[in-house]
Amino acid sequence: MIAARRSKFVRAGLLGLALAFGAAWQAQAQSCNEDFQKMSGRRNAAMGALQNLVKAGKGKMDPIAACPLARKLVAVENEMGAYMAKNKDWCSIPDQMIDQFKQGHAKNQGFAAQACAFAAKAKKAQEQAREQAASGGGMMAPPKLPAGPL
Repeated sequence: MIAARRSKFVRAGLLGLALAFGAAWQAQAQSCNEDFQKMSGRRNAAMGALQNLVKAGKGKMDPIAACPLARKLVAVENEMGAYMAKNKDWCSIPDQMIDQFKQGHAKNQGFAAQACAFAAKAKKAQEQAREQAASGGGMMAPPKLPAGPL
């Protein structure tokens, strides 16, 4: 009789533990999904802003406008990458997904670096053009060609 009661309590305890574990796992999965949705939304917004810049430029991108947008994208991806590395086991993130993310992130970092390098050059050229225009040293008149018989 005591064994039957113990068995009943053990089963009830195991059932309670299983329910608690199931609820914890469900909460964990929901938390991971919510976090990813927030970060993915911010990432998609940053990518959309860059795509809108390309559309506005009819296929050409202004590096001065693209640099801050690309930096924002890289910052969001840095946050996502850190989250994925930190919560890999907790969120059951496959290694393949992390590797693919890292590859895409590396390309975006390269793009941001190029855009910002071009932006710096473009700003410098604009400043030099303004300085020349302000000092009256704009383009000089072409030399006069000789007139008359040679």
